[in-house]
Formats: sequence, C-alpha cells, structure tokens
Amino acid sequence: MDLSTLTKKIDYTFLKPTATRNEIKQFCQEAIQYRFNVVFINPYYLSFAKHQLADQPIKIGIPIGFSLGSATTRTKVFETKEAVRSGASEIDMLINLGAMKSKLYDLVKQDISEVIKAAEGALTKVIIETALLTQEEKRVAAEIACEAGADFVKTSTGFNGGGATVEDVKRLKQIVGPTIGVKAAGGIRTYNDAMKMIEAGADRLGTSGAISIVTGKTSTQSY
Repeated sequence: MDLSTLTKKIDYTFLKPTATRNEIKQFCQEAIQYRFNVVFINPYYLSFAKHQLADQPIKIGIPIGFSLGSATTRTKVFETKEAVRSGASEIDMLINLGAMKSKLYDLVKQDISEVIKAAEGALTKVIIETALLTQEEKRVAAEIACEAGADFVKTSTGFNGGGATVEDVKRLKQIVGPTIGVKAAGGIRTYNDAMKMIEAGADRLGTSGAISIVTGKTSTQSY
C-alpha cells in the first residue's frame, strides 16, 4: 500500500494522561511532517492543538466517555458539545459497558444516539471495547451502534486490557456491512500489524505507533 493511502487510514493518537504541552507540540509537528489526516488527543489540549495545526488540513478528534464509558449520558453529551464547539471534527465515544453487560440495550442505544445528536454531524465512532465483551455482546453492541446512527464501530480504547485483533475486525465488518466503517485500535505498532487489520476489513487505524508504521522508525516520544 502506498504511503499516502496508508496515512489517510491512520488516526494518529496521543492519549497519555501525563502528556505535557511540549509533547503535544511535538506530536502535532509529527502529524504535519508525516501528513496524517487525523490526530486524537485528550480534550484538555484541543485548543492548544488547534493552534499548533492552524492552516493545516489535519482534523482533530476527541475521545468521549474515555476510557471507561461509565459517565452519564448527560456528561457525554456535554463533553461532545464542548469538543465540537472548540473545533473537534471527529468523536470517538465509549459505550456504557456496565449497561451493555446488564443487557440494558435501550439505554446503550440512547447513550450513543444522544452523543451522535450532540456531535452535530461530526464523524462519530463508537468504541465497544471488544476485549471485555463476549462474542454475542460484540454482535449486539455493533448492531446497536449501527441502529443508533454511528459512522464507525471501533474495537478498543487500548486502555482496558486488550486491543484490536484480526478476528474481531473481520467479525465487526461482517456485522456492520459496507456502509459503516470499522476502526481497529489498540496494539497496532508495525506496518505488518496495520496491513493485517486493513486486510481484515479495517477502514481506519487508531495508533500511537503511526510513525513506526509508515517509516519503520520509532518516534522520539512515547505516546
């Protein structure tokens, strides 16, 4: 796969809770250098990153309900509205995992629907955290995300005990079909990792290892 095609599929990600302004600045400079289309950062740094990326065709994505998913819907809606108002173009929200495990599917769907509504057209991806779900729960969660109007279903946060697997990506793509995207995230560190996910059906890759993937070199920062 040629470099420009690959970079368009990567959401370059830096969600480390101890991130400093200098690290965010360097991260944004790397995004510009390697021409990534989208960067994902924690909400606190949205305005700072927007300034760093001024006049660049790079979208900024923000995680919502991160990284546990157990915030109230009202809180997720507030987070989403604030992110979009401040310049976020993409939203990655984590489902209410407790509600999912409790089979409160109407609540899970409402949670997603309200965030999508609050996003006001910003691309919205729904994280189902595959490592914590059974095969049946993965199916139901993906179907609920589709019914709620999500643009993408995403495998993982990478923070809760597991990341993307080829098997999960294949299964999710079969469930959501061609009109909904699948984002693989968590543990994707090399070009071979990336190609396996893309071949399995991933439309996007969320990774802090994007530079290693596209160049074989390791970033000077640990994201």
